[in-house]
Amino acid sequence: MTSHPTPANWASIAALGIIWGGTFMVVSIALQGYGPFTVATARTTLGAVALVLLALILRRTLPFGDRRYWPYIVPIGVLSTALPFFLLSWGQQYVPSAFAGLSMAAMPLVLFPLAHFFAHEPMTLRRSIGVLVGFAGAAILIGAGAFQTNQNSLELWARLACLGAVLSYSVSSITTRRCPSIDPIALSALALCVGSVVLIPMMLVIEGVPEWQTGTSGIAIVFLGLVPTALATLLRVSTIQSAGPVFLSLVNYQVPVWAMVFGASVLGEDLPFRFYLALILILAGLVISQYGAMKRLFSG
Repeated sequence: MTSHPTPANWASIAALGIIWGGTFMVVSIALQGYGPFTVATARTTLGAVALVLLALILRRTLPFGDRRYWPYIVPIGVLSTALPFFLLSWGQQYVPSAFAGLSMAAMPLVLFPLAHFFAHEPMTLRRSIGVLVGFAGAAILIGAGAFQTNQNSLELWARLACLGAVLSYSVSSITTRRCPSIDPIALSALALCVGSVVLIPMMLVIEGVPEWQTGTSGIAIVFLGLVPTALATLLRVSTIQSAGPVFLSLVNYQVPVWAMVFGASVLGEDLPFRFYLALILILAGLVISQYGAMKRLFSG
């Protein structure tokens, strides 16, 4: 049974909202000096090193030799790190960082139908309505004229890449739920190791050995590995253990807002009206679909 959220839990939720909401802005800055494969690889590899060291410091068991876990760890590593990190890095070359942040907000709405079929979590009428409202927001986010984009333009493909990352994260969540019981820090560390093994050869073949870039892009690429990955994972795990996963889901409401704030104020992105309309619909879909869980959380 989870305990009532403490002030420290609320502080962690606020911090995670800012960290994950600001990640898309930092990716855009890193892309000014590095290619998308390098950004994804550095984020994954630095995060893997940090979490493996953290697991060793905390004396968590890393089950390298246990064959029960690897059929789950490998797809989790690919679908939660290598593939979405690359898709977001590539996509953000052509779309605003706020678009990527808004796309991520739809992840719970994608997860509910998948959980219905693959994780024995039936869709209720309320959840179904919430998913439909949220998907309407996602459709507006892509844009009514998206598929009429000039064939030489990569913007449409970049939008679809961001939404592909959402699907990848969602499938990895289902796989994680099916995984045998394992320490969450160990699982995160090993998943990032898998992502690094996948991405490093691809980076070397396509973009070559990266050179350190002075200025903000170099700082950004280090930040991506250490803060949104390693530090955020530690905050996420401690919050779930203390206040429960439903409380952690409050982060979903913050990420798109912070992504838009950072994109507009720091990067000077021009955000069209449909972004704000999509935000309202996606958040409304989240509220409708998670109303029961939120009601139990705040009445407990």
